[in-house]
Amino acid sequence: MDVFVNILLLIVGFIALIKGADLFVDGSSALAKNFKVPGVIIGLTIVAMGTSAPELAVSTSAAIKGANEIALSNVTGSNIFNLLGVLGICAMIHPLPIEPVIMKRDFPLSIGITLLTLGAVGLPFVLKGNITSAAMSDNVGEVSRIFSIILLVLFVSYIAMLIISARKNPQEEETGELKPLWKCALLILIGLVCIIAGGQFVVNSAKAIAATFGMSETLIGLTIVAIGTSLPELVTSVVASRKGENGLAVGNVVGSNIFNLLFILGISGAIHPITVNLASVTDLAVLVVVSVITMIFARTKNIGRVEGAVMVLIYAADVVFAVLR
Repeated sequence: MDVFVNILLLIVGFIALIKGADLFVDGSSALAKNFKVPGVIIGLTIVAMGTSAPELAVSTSAAIKGANEIALSNVTGSNIFNLLGVLGICAMIHPLPIEPVIMKRDFPLSIGITLLTLGAVGLPFVLKGNITSAAMSDNVGEVSRIFSIILLVLFVSYIAMLIISARKNPQEEETGELKPLWKCALLILIGLVCIIAGGQFVVNSAKAIAATFGMSETLIGLTIVAIGTSLPELVTSVVASRKGENGLAVGNVVGSNIFNLLFILGISGAIHPITVNLASVTDLAVLVVVSVITMIFARTKNIGRVEGAVMVLIYAADVVFAVLR
């Protein structure tokens, strides 16, 4: 009976996600046209923050409860899924053109932040020279409050940079009727509520089903919770891509990754220092490699169907590695 209820909640969650993403993309793109802001900027800010709301809720709740493994593995796992799963699936449906500004500014920034985080939590352990004898579950470092505050300062600086960029490069006048601001806000609000509620339904029901198979907290955080909380990014990006809003689709993914690392990890670590085990350090290293691979695929200014299929296969291999280790 419980399994049937969880399956039903899973279906309801998916329906809410799909409908919510449709409304959210319509409202966000209409808002961008009203303020003459490029769609990529809206994707990097409003859409990215909105679709990352489930990650924020899960990671901060985990930090408050001291469930450090879920707090960090959720962020890392979500970012890996965003790059390989979300962009890969979107590219398989429709080749994804990449905005030059994302290649020059946001992709390198995302990789730099990941390297900074990896260095902060893993470098002290590597310097001790104990890495060959350590087990994946051994604690090797932490995301301290000081480092978390640095991440939050970087986040504020990044948002300020995007605002300045938007004001310097307003979007050209669009033809066609513009939606009233109240209607844009209403579409975004209703869409966001549906996305968050749907994400929670999916995550909770998936966790309940997965728990029956005896999965560990780290593995659940890296896979089930990470994929579940990234479903808004997946559905929103797929819908945006099908509507021709490619700036929203790609900006949503890259912006969400930056938001996850700077704001969500920053807030979580500021609430409670996050203990980091070797498995989490390994996942951060995987995220760096995955980010570089994605950037290489995007250098042609277009991620095609073949590249998308390769990205999905790499993600599948990473999940298998996480399960077996």
